Amino acid sequence: MSRAGVWVQLIVAWLPVWVLYSTMIVAAHEGTSFFNAAMIGLRAIACAAVLGLGVYRFTERFPWPHPIRWRFVAAHLVAAPLYAITWVVLTNLVEVVLHVRPHDPGVVMIRLPLARYLVMGFWLYLTVTGVAYTLRAAERAARAEAAAVRAQLAALRGQLNPHFLFNALHSVVQLIPTEPSLAARAAEQVAGLLRTTLEEERDLVSLGEEWDFVERYLAVERIRFGDRLRVRAAISGPAREASLPSFALQTLVENAVRHGVEPKVGDTLITVDATLRDGRLTVEVRDDGAGMDGGHGPGSGTGLARLRERLAGIYGAEGQLDARPDPVAGFRATLVVPQDLQPA
Repeated sequence: MSRAGVWVQLIVAWLPVWVLYSTMIVAAHEGTSFFNAAMIGLRAIACAAVLGLGVYRFTERFPWPHPIRWRFVAAHLVAAPLYAITWVVLTNLVEVVLHVRPHDPGVVMIRLPLARYLVMGFWLYLTVTGVAYTLRAAERAARAEAAAVRAQLAALRGQLNPHFLFNALHSVVQLIPTEPSLAARAAEQVAGLLRTTLEEERDLVSLGEEWDFVERYLAVERIRFGDRLRVRAAISGPAREASLPSFALQTLVENAVRHGVEPKVGDTLITVDATLRDGRLTVEVRDDGAGMDGGHGPGSGTGLARLRERLAGIYGAEGQLDARPDPVAGFRATLVVPQDLQPA
């Protein structure tokens, strides 16, 4: 959040306290207009807010312990009256400076019972410390949740990479008995792909980078399938700069190769379309391969399942993956991701 946003939230948080304090002044000091009470209250609550910054720092030095310790309790038993007394004195000084005439109605704090304002000071201290500890607990929870999501994404990515590499090595192994020279070349290309997967630690990459990787992957598969594997790509210029999860497009293309091209005897066309519209990247991968008879189920496959989990971890409900048999032939997978997250 921006610094301006933080200040806006702080001001809004103190508004109810200001209204309550101004109402107390009107009720306790007959003859004071609400406007004058509001001005007095504004100055008093401004003093409380400034002192509250010190309280917020104080909670850093004394974090909430589990279980509660006497040292923690004692620290606040000392700090609470100190805050209340300092607030009363500071508020009086401000009123004295602004209203030099002793009989001026503005000098409300001096002429009203001191105990009432000390109690108010205690209440303000408890409110500030309560909010401070709540905010710190929320920050810790958010950091823990973010760390858990990062660990989950890393685990999913780690599971996805061996899945892809196993399939690529399987292609190489199938070439060894019949085409040893092609198998050697394919092994070198697989080594290059392995290097990329090991070095890539980002959760988000640009579609252009992802497509470059997919083309290298397809080069390995073409050694095995030859002219049977045909690919047509239509990726708009703005879409190439858009972000998506690393290895997402590769997963969709690999799914089309494994379940569309491999089981089919004849040629198979894989079509990749990508567009960027209204802040959302849409990537569609279609094939006219074997379809459901060749092993496609509606969104089945380990790679697709892991990709869905990664989408949920990165985008929540905003990331979508729809995978189903194409009405004409083969299979169609459509990935939609928002662009409020940029490549790391």
